[in-house]
Amino acid sequence: MTDKTAHSSEDQIMFTPVKQQEPTGCGIASVANILGKTYPEMKDIANDMGIHADDQSLWSDTRYVRQMLATESIETSPTEIPFTDWGSLPDMALLAIKHHQEDGKDFWHWVVFKRVAGQPFVLDSAAYLPSNIRTDFDAMEPKWFIEVMARSH
Repeated sequence: MTDKTAHSSEDQIMFTPVKQQEPTGCGIASVANILGKTYPEMKDIANDMGIHADDQSLWSDTRYVRQMLATESIETSPTEIPFTDWGSLPDMALLAIKHHQEDGKDFWHWVVFKRVAGQPFVLDSAAYLPSNIRTDFDAMEPKWFIEVMARSH
């Protein structure tokens, strides 16, 4: 997929992406994007759970985003699934992009992939982006993803 067309203003109203308010807050912002919460709301929930944006393990360990989603009964795939192509992604997933290693430890940037009415897009919380709704799929290069399922009953 190489579609780089901008979403209509109607689509922009449907999804108001959460921007991270801290340089390392992509995990908190991604969960807020999934749960429909603001960054401050999600940050308070995360902090109450002992999860803080300045903890580097937030972007080198998948446990924290899973725990935050579980607070709202959102199920995730039990393991990380290697990314193969955009068409094979589920309708909602947490993606690991900007994957790199520092001192032998993996790090990445969290984003949310969504498909609504057959239209795929990515909610990227990075504050420096001109638009936080992305369709520049070729530029993102995901390493793997976590499927995000509906609320459990």
